[in-house]
Amino acid sequence: MKNKINFLDLGFQPLANNYLRKNQLNKKEKKYRLKIGINTNTKLVSINKPISSKMMFNNKYPYRSSMSKTMLKSFKNLAISINKNLKPKKILEIGSNDGSFIKNFSKKKVIGIEPCSNIEKITKKKGFNTYSLYWNLKTARELLKKEGKVDLIYSANTISHIENLDEVFKSINILLNDNGTLIVEDPSLLECLKKNTYDQFYNEHIYVFSLLGIENILKKHNFEIFHVQNLDIHGGSNRYFIKKKINKGQILSSVNKQRKKELSYGIQKISTYKKFAKRVKSSKDELKRIFSKISSKNKKVIGYGVTAKSATILNYCKIGKGLISYFIDTTKDKQNKYTPGTKIPILKYQGFIQKDVDFVFLGAWNFQKEIFNKEKKFIKRGGKFIIHTPRPKIL
Repeated sequence: MKNKINFLDLGFQPLANNYLRKNQLNKKEKKYRLKIGINTNTKLVSINKPISSKMMFNNKYPYRSSMSKTMLKSFKNLAISINKNLKPKKILEIGSNDGSFIKNFSKKKVIGIEPCSNIEKITKKKGFNTYSLYWNLKTARELLKKEGKVDLIYSANTISHIENLDEVFKSINILLNDNGTLIVEDPSLLECLKKNTYDQFYNEHIYVFSLLGIENILKKHNFEIFHVQNLDIHGGSNRYFIKKKINKGQILSSVNKQRKKELSYGIQKISTYKKFAKRVKSSKDELKRIFSKISSKNKKVIGYGVTAKSATILNYCKIGKGLISYFIDTTKDKQNKYTPGTKIPILKYQGFIQKDVDFVFLGAWNFQKEIFNKEKKFIKRGGKFIIHTPRPKIL
């Protein structure tokens, strides 16, 4: 691609949310080469080979935002702030998942867009106004006719999943009132680089945004960021508050503060990404050493939380069922299946970690605090966790 320089190669990867059934274990899995690059003009960082949306987001999509207390609390707090400070009459959520955000508002006020029909049905059954559609110009025009313009559009961990960002923001422009607010929440590229969380890159995360990168796209569509919040969610995310340029509202100091942080770190320099790639390789070697040492002592290791991010780590580092006995997970659609690529069994979380377990690999490391609070008994009896960020270690 013109103006794009590759800096990281994470090898051949399976589709991160493609959990295998027993009868699929001997069949060849679809894999793709996960290379990541930066566009030297826009400063957007993205994977090289985006997969078709219909392959990734369909009627078998397993992720449920309601499975995490951390996410539920974050959505609730944001909803309180929105009602207090912005007072929108009509709200649209792009990527409404199982309704964890929109449930905080009156059903008359909200519209949800969720392409995965199995999840969209959950909120529809509860009486919410939701559509099982992909976000594009066609969807925006249909909604304009049916619903009219909206005062607030919210999207968490969804915009980064859509390849055509120009179409994304053109579509938002159609539906958002001129004095309305767009709130976009996605993993922070700065935090990804600082914490060495290379697992932020997988087939669904087409982009990992910096302020610099997202600003360059927004300018083309007459949008501007007026406020930035740094969140702990997903290992470090940014929440961007965006308005149309014709709206003469104030640009808050948080925007310039974030820009300075990114420039100071060198997010605009190719050398920064090359250093990151070297750290990723070192991280892989160190994690493999940790697992090898534990394995030589015949200690039992399981995985906790089968995340899309963990698929990148396991496949890049070649950590399979010989090193991890099984994963436990609370999500029903993942249970009694096998991890993509590495084929590790996934069992139902029973509310505790079995007594014969010595080490737990934290696949859901971004919910570490929540998990540690839940697993105090395991920690008390001497159980230890393995984590890969900011460098692999045993906790």
